[in-house]
Amino acid sequence: MNDRGSMRQTERLAADAAGLDRAADVLRGGGLLAFPTETVYGLGADATDAEAVAGIYAAKERPSFNPLISHLASFESARVQGLFDETATRLAETFWPGPLTLVVPVAPTCTVSDLARAGLDSVGLRVPAHPLAHALLERTGRPVAAPSANRSGRVSPTDADHVLGDLDGRIDAVLDGGAAQVGVESTIVSCLGGTPRLLRPGGVPREAIEALVGEKLETGGEAGSSPLAPGMLASHYAPRAQVRLNATDIRPGEAALLFGPGVPHGTETAQATLNLSKNGDLVEAAARLFSYLRQLDASGAATIAVSPVPETGLGEAINDRLRRAAAER
Repeated sequence: MNDRGSMRQTERLAADAAGLDRAADVLRGGGLLAFPTETVYGLGADATDAEAVAGIYAAKERPSFNPLISHLASFESARVQGLFDETATRLAETFWPGPLTLVVPVAPTCTVSDLARAGLDSVGLRVPAHPLAHALLERTGRPVAAPSANRSGRVSPTDADHVLGDLDGRIDAVLDGGAAQVGVESTIVSCLGGTPRLLRPGGVPREAIEALVGEKLETGGEAGSSPLAPGMLASHYAPRAQVRLNATDIRPGEAALLFGPGVPHGTETAQATLNLSKNGDLVEAAARLFSYLRQLDASGAATIAVSPVPETGLGEAINDRLRRAAAER
Protein backbone atom coordinates (compact mmCIF):
# COMPACT_ATOMS: atom_id res chain seq x y z
CA MET A 1 0.00 0.00 0.00
CA ASN A 2 1.26 3.48 -0.86
CA ASP A 3 2.47 5.71 2.01
CA ARG A 4 4.09 8.28 -0.29
CA GLY A 5 7.25 8.05 1.81
CA SER A 6 9.34 7.95 -1.34
CA MET A 7 12.59 9.87 -1.72
CA ARG A 8 12.49 13.30 -3.34
CA GLN A 9 15.01 16.04 -4.02
CA THR A 10 15.17 18.32 -0.98
CA GLU A 11 16.00 21.93 -1.87
CA ARG A 12 18.10 24.08 0.48
CA LEU A 13 16.72 27.61 0.25
CA ALA A 14 18.63 30.76 1.15
CA ALA A 15 17.28 33.27 3.66
CA ASP A 16 16.55 35.92 1.04
CA ALA A 17 13.52 37.16 -0.89
CA ALA A 18 13.85 34.50 -3.58
CA GLY A 19 14.21 31.76 -0.99
CA LEU A 20 11.18 33.00 0.94
CA ASP A 21 9.09 33.20 -2.22
CA ARG A 22 10.02 29.66 -3.15
CA ALA A 23 9.34 28.45 0.42
CA ALA A 24 5.85 29.99 0.38
CA ASP A 25 5.19 28.38 -3.01
CA VAL A 26 6.10 24.97 -1.56
CA LEU A 27 3.62 25.40 1.28
CA ARG A 28 0.81 26.78 -0.87
CA GLY A 29 1.36 23.89 -3.30
CA GLY A 30 0.79 21.26 -0.62
CA GLY A 31 4.49 20.48 -0.06
CA LEU A 32 6.61 19.99 3.06
CA LEU A 33 9.00 22.74 4.16
CA ALA A 34 11.34 22.88 7.15
CA PHE A 35 11.84 26.41 8.42
CA PRO A 36 13.44 28.13 11.42
CA THR A 37 11.58 29.51 14.40
CA GLU A 38 13.12 31.00 17.52
CA THR A 39 12.65 27.64 19.28
CA VAL A 40 13.61 24.84 16.86
CA TYR A 41 13.16 24.15 13.14
CA GLY A 42 9.59 23.20 12.28
CA LEU A 43 8.38 20.84 9.56
CA GLY A 44 5.64 22.88 7.94
CA ALA A 45 2.62 22.11 5.78
CA ASP A 46 -0.52 24.05 4.91
CA ALA A 47 -2.68 23.42 8.00
CA THR A 48 -5.86 23.82 5.96
CA ASP A 49 -4.87 20.95 3.63
CA ALA A 50 -5.38 17.60 5.37
CA GLU A 51 -3.41 15.71 2.72
CA ALA A 52 -0.43 18.04 3.17
CA VAL A 53 -0.68 17.56 6.95
CA ALA A 54 -0.74 13.79 6.44
CA GLY A 55 2.58 14.21 4.63
CA ILE A 56 4.10 15.54 7.87
CA TYR A 57 3.22 12.30 9.66
CA ALA A 58 4.62 10.23 6.78
CA ALA A 59 7.93 12.15 6.72
CA LYS A 60 8.34 12.08 10.51
CA GLU A 61 7.20 8.44 10.80
CA ARG A 62 5.05 9.69 13.66
CA PRO A 63 3.28 6.81 15.43
CA SER A 64 0.00 8.58 16.23
CA PHE A 65 -1.99 11.62 15.13
CA ASN A 66 -1.22 14.08 17.91
CA PRO A 67 -2.59 17.61 17.57
CA LEU A 68 -0.17 19.88 15.71
CA ILE A 69 0.59 23.53 16.45
CA SER A 70 -0.55 25.92 13.72
CA HIS A 71 1.72 28.93 13.16
CA LEU A 72 0.37 32.30 12.09
CA ALA A 73 1.76 35.70 11.16
CA SER A 74 -0.25 37.75 13.66
CA PHE A 75 -2.70 37.72 16.57
CA GLU A 76 -5.34 39.04 14.17
CA SER A 77 -4.95 36.00 11.91
CA ALA A 78 -4.96 33.70 14.97
CA ARG A 79 -8.37 35.10 15.98
CA VAL A 80 -9.77 33.71 12.73
CA GLN A 81 -8.81 30.21 13.89
CA GLY A 82 -9.50 30.26 17.64
CA LEU A 83 -11.70 31.86 20.31
CA PHE A 84 -9.69 33.91 22.80
CA ASP A 85 -11.14 34.68 26.22
CA GLU A 86 -9.76 37.50 28.37
CA THR A 87 -6.88 35.41 29.74
CA ALA A 88 -5.87 34.02 26.36
CA THR A 89 -6.01 37.53 24.89
CA ARG A 90 -3.71 38.91 27.59
CA LEU A 91 -1.25 36.06 27.08
CA ALA A 92 -1.24 36.56 23.31
CA GLU A 93 -0.81 40.32 23.56
CA THR A 94 2.07 39.92 26.02
CA PHE A 95 4.03 36.96 24.67
CA TRP A 96 3.34 37.00 20.94
CA PRO A 97 5.33 36.97 18.78
CA GLY A 98 7.25 34.45 20.87
CA PRO A 99 7.71 30.86 22.08
CA LEU A 100 4.21 30.41 23.54
CA THR A 101 1.48 28.16 22.12
CA LEU A 102 -2.10 28.73 23.23
CA VAL A 103 -4.71 25.97 23.04
CA VAL A 104 -8.11 27.61 22.60
CA PRO A 105 -11.57 26.57 21.36
CA VAL A 106 -11.94 26.50 17.58
CA ALA A 107 -13.63 29.52 16.05
CA PRO A 108 -16.57 29.12 13.65
CA THR A 109 -14.22 30.55 10.99
CA CYS A 110 -11.45 28.03 11.72
CA THR A 111 -9.80 26.63 8.58
CA VAL A 112 -7.26 24.36 10.32
CA SER A 113 -8.00 20.80 9.19
CA ASP A 114 -9.43 18.07 11.41
CA LEU A 115 -6.21 16.11 10.96
CA ALA A 116 -4.01 18.97 12.20
CA ARG A 117 -6.30 19.29 15.23
CA ALA A 118 -6.44 15.49 15.74
CA GLY A 119 -10.22 15.75 15.56
CA LEU A 120 -10.48 18.01 18.61
CA ASP A 121 -12.71 21.04 19.08
CA SER A 122 -9.65 23.01 20.21
CA VAL A 123 -6.66 24.31 18.27
CA GLY A 124 -3.05 25.05 19.23
CA LEU A 125 -1.87 28.40 17.86
CA ARG A 126 1.42 30.28 17.90
CA VAL A 127 2.81 33.49 16.40
CA PRO A 128 6.58 32.90 16.16
CA ALA A 129 9.10 35.68 16.71
CA HIS A 130 11.75 34.56 14.22
CA PRO A 131 11.89 37.15 11.40
CA LEU A 132 12.20 34.50 8.69
CA ALA A 133 9.26 32.55 10.05
CA HIS A 134 7.19 35.73 10.20
CA ALA A 135 8.10 36.69 6.63
CA LEU A 136 7.29 33.17 5.44
CA LEU A 137 3.89 33.15 7.15
CA GLU A 138 3.06 36.57 5.72
CA ARG A 139 3.86 35.31 2.22
CA THR A 140 1.99 32.04 2.69
CA GLY A 141 -1.19 33.71 3.93
CA ARG A 142 -2.60 30.70 5.76
CA PRO A 143 -1.92 28.76 8.99
CA VAL A 144 1.08 26.44 8.82
CA ALA A 145 1.10 23.26 10.91
CA ALA A 146 4.63 22.53 12.05
CA PRO A 147 5.94 20.04 14.59
CA SER A 148 9.71 19.80 15.00
CA ALA A 149 11.54 18.92 11.76
CA ASN A 150 12.94 15.54 12.77
CA ARG A 151 11.88 11.92 12.60
CA SER A 152 9.68 10.94 15.51
CA GLY A 153 11.59 10.20 18.70
CA ARG A 154 14.82 11.88 17.57
CA VAL A 155 16.39 15.09 18.87
CA SER A 156 14.71 18.32 17.76
CA PRO A 157 16.77 20.19 15.13
CA THR A 158 18.23 23.63 15.76
CA ASP A 159 19.86 24.21 12.35
CA ALA A 160 19.35 23.24 8.71
CA ASP A 161 22.07 20.56 8.81
CA HIS A 162 20.19 18.77 11.62
CA VAL A 163 17.04 18.83 9.49
CA LEU A 164 18.78 17.39 6.44
CA GLY A 165 20.48 14.74 8.55
CA ASP A 166 17.03 13.39 9.43
CA LEU A 167 14.76 14.35 6.55
CA ASP A 168 16.88 14.82 3.40
CA GLY A 169 14.96 13.20 0.55
CA ARG A 170 11.74 13.04 2.59
CA ILE A 171 10.66 16.70 2.35
CA ASP A 172 10.55 19.27 -0.44
CA ALA A 173 12.77 22.01 0.99
CA VAL A 174 14.46 23.54 4.03
CA LEU A 175 14.70 27.30 4.52
CA ASP A 176 18.16 27.85 6.00
CA GLY A 177 18.02 30.53 8.69
CA GLY A 178 21.08 29.52 10.69
CA ALA A 179 20.92 28.33 14.29
CA ALA A 180 17.71 28.61 16.31
CA GLN A 181 17.92 31.01 19.25
CA VAL A 182 15.94 29.34 22.05
CA GLY A 183 16.64 25.70 21.24
CA VAL A 184 13.70 24.28 23.22
CA GLU A 185 10.10 23.98 22.09
CA SER A 186 7.40 26.53 22.88
CA THR A 187 5.55 26.57 26.16
CA ILE A 188 1.99 25.26 25.69
CA VAL A 189 -0.85 26.69 27.79
CA SER A 190 -4.47 25.55 27.53
CA CYS A 191 -7.11 28.30 27.80
CA LEU A 192 -10.33 26.31 27.57
CA GLY A 193 -12.15 27.86 30.51
CA GLY A 194 -11.29 28.10 34.19
CA THR A 195 -7.68 28.22 35.37
CA PRO A 196 -5.15 28.04 32.51
CA ARG A 197 -3.18 24.77 32.34
CA LEU A 198 0.48 24.31 31.58
CA LEU A 199 0.53 21.43 29.09
CA ARG A 200 4.23 21.65 28.22
CA PRO A 201 7.05 23.78 29.68
CA GLY A 202 9.18 25.57 27.12
CA GLY A 203 10.55 28.90 25.95
CA VAL A 204 8.32 31.13 28.13
CA PRO A 205 8.87 30.40 31.86
CA ARG A 206 5.91 29.31 33.98
CA GLU A 207 6.68 32.14 36.40
CA ALA A 208 6.24 34.81 33.71
CA ILE A 209 2.85 33.41 32.75
CA GLU A 210 1.69 33.10 36.36
CA ALA A 211 2.76 36.68 37.07
CA LEU A 212 0.61 37.88 34.18
CA VAL A 213 -2.53 35.85 34.94
CA GLY A 214 -2.24 36.36 38.70
CA GLU A 215 -2.66 32.70 39.69
CA LYS A 216 -0.81 29.41 39.70
CA LEU A 217 -1.13 27.38 36.53
CA GLU A 218 -2.64 23.94 36.78
CA THR A 219 -0.54 21.25 35.15
CA GLY A 220 -1.36 18.60 32.55
CA GLY A 221 -4.65 17.66 30.91
CA GLU A 222 -8.08 17.57 32.48
CA ALA A 223 -8.53 14.87 35.12
CA GLY A 224 -9.55 11.59 33.57
CA SER A 225 -8.93 12.71 30.01
CA SER A 226 -6.11 12.57 27.51
CA PRO A 227 -3.88 15.61 27.04
CA LEU A 228 -4.68 18.23 24.44
CA ALA A 229 -1.36 19.19 22.93
CA PRO A 230 1.82 18.08 21.17
CA GLY A 231 4.56 16.54 23.26
CA MET A 232 2.02 14.52 25.28
CA LEU A 233 -0.19 11.47 24.77
CA ALA A 234 -2.61 11.83 21.88
CA SER A 235 -6.18 13.01 22.43
CA HIS A 236 -8.71 12.28 19.74
CA TYR A 237 -12.26 12.72 18.63
CA ALA A 238 -14.29 9.70 19.80
CA PRO A 239 -17.45 8.96 17.82
CA ARG A 240 -20.75 8.30 19.57
CA ALA A 241 -21.07 5.05 17.62
CA GLN A 242 -19.23 1.91 18.62
CA VAL A 243 -16.27 1.10 16.35
CA ARG A 244 -15.69 -2.47 15.13
CA LEU A 245 -12.18 -2.97 13.79
CA ASN A 246 -10.78 -5.28 11.09
CA ALA A 247 -14.27 -5.97 9.75
CA THR A 248 -14.26 -8.40 6.82
CA ASP A 249 -18.03 -8.16 6.47
CA ILE A 250 -20.62 -5.44 7.09
CA ARG A 251 -23.63 -6.28 9.24
CA PRO A 252 -27.09 -4.86 8.50
CA GLY A 253 -27.48 -1.30 9.78
CA GLU A 254 -23.79 -0.67 10.40
CA ALA A 255 -21.94 2.23 8.82
CA ALA A 256 -18.94 1.08 6.76
CA LEU A 257 -15.50 2.70 6.70
CA LEU A 258 -13.63 0.93 3.92
CA PHE A 259 -10.02 0.94 2.74
CA GLY A 260 -8.75 -0.22 -0.64
CA PRO A 261 -10.49 -1.58 -3.74
CA GLY A 262 -12.22 -4.55 -2.08
CA VAL A 263 -15.90 -4.40 -1.10
CA PRO A 264 -16.66 -6.51 2.00
CA HIS A 265 -19.66 -8.83 2.03
CA GLY A 266 -22.78 -7.04 3.21
CA THR A 267 -21.67 -3.54 2.22
CA GLU A 268 -24.92 -3.09 0.32
CA THR A 269 -26.81 -3.23 3.64
CA ALA A 270 -24.70 -0.51 5.29
CA GLN A 271 -26.47 2.56 6.62
CA ALA A 272 -23.68 4.69 5.11
CA THR A 273 -20.42 3.85 3.33
CA LEU A 274 -17.19 5.82 2.82
CA ASN A 275 -13.81 4.62 1.51
CA LEU A 276 -10.66 6.15 2.98
CA SER A 277 -8.79 5.39 -0.24
CA LYS A 278 -10.05 3.12 -2.99
CA ASN A 279 -6.51 2.69 -4.34
CA GLY A 280 -4.93 1.99 -0.95
CA ASP A 281 -3.07 5.30 -0.53
CA LEU A 282 -2.29 5.69 3.18
CA VAL A 283 -1.62 9.44 2.95
CA GLU A 284 -5.04 9.94 1.35
CA ALA A 285 -6.55 7.70 4.03
CA ALA A 286 -4.94 9.67 6.85
CA ALA A 287 -6.16 12.95 5.37
CA ARG A 288 -9.76 11.68 5.32
CA LEU A 289 -9.83 9.74 8.60
CA PHE A 290 -11.32 12.26 11.04
CA SER A 291 -13.72 13.77 8.53
CA TYR A 292 -15.05 10.38 7.48
CA LEU A 293 -15.50 9.18 11.07
CA ARG A 294 -17.56 12.31 11.77
CA GLN A 295 -19.67 11.80 8.65
CA LEU A 296 -20.39 8.14 9.45
CA ASP A 297 -21.15 9.00 13.07
CA ALA A 298 -23.69 11.56 11.83
CA SER A 299 -25.48 8.81 9.91
CA GLY A 300 -26.97 7.61 13.19
CA ALA A 301 -25.61 4.07 12.91
CA ALA A 302 -24.94 2.41 16.25
CA THR A 303 -21.72 0.82 14.96
CA ILE A 304 -19.04 1.83 12.45
CA ALA A 305 -17.41 -1.23 10.90
CA VAL A 306 -13.85 -0.54 9.73
CA SER A 307 -12.07 -2.58 7.07
CA PRO A 308 -8.51 -3.74 7.86
CA VAL A 309 -5.81 -1.12 7.30
CA PRO A 310 -2.18 -2.31 6.96
CA GLU A 311 0.14 -1.50 9.87
CA THR A 312 2.91 -0.26 7.56
CA GLY A 313 3.94 3.40 7.28
CA LEU A 314 1.07 5.77 8.09
CA GLY A 315 -1.12 2.74 8.61
CA GLU A 316 0.40 2.44 12.09
CA ALA A 317 -0.87 5.91 13.00
CA ILE A 318 -4.27 5.31 11.38
CA ASN A 319 -4.69 2.08 13.35
CA ASP A 320 -3.53 3.78 16.56
CA ARG A 321 -6.33 6.33 16.09
CA LEU A 322 -8.90 3.69 15.26
CA ARG A 323 -7.98 1.58 18.30
CA ARG A 324 -8.49 4.65 20.50
CA ALA A 325 -11.86 5.27 18.86
CA ALA A 326 -12.85 1.64 19.48
CA ALA A 327 -11.73 1.53 23.14
CA GLU A 328 -14.30 1.14 25.90
CA ARG A 329 -15.47 4.47 27.29
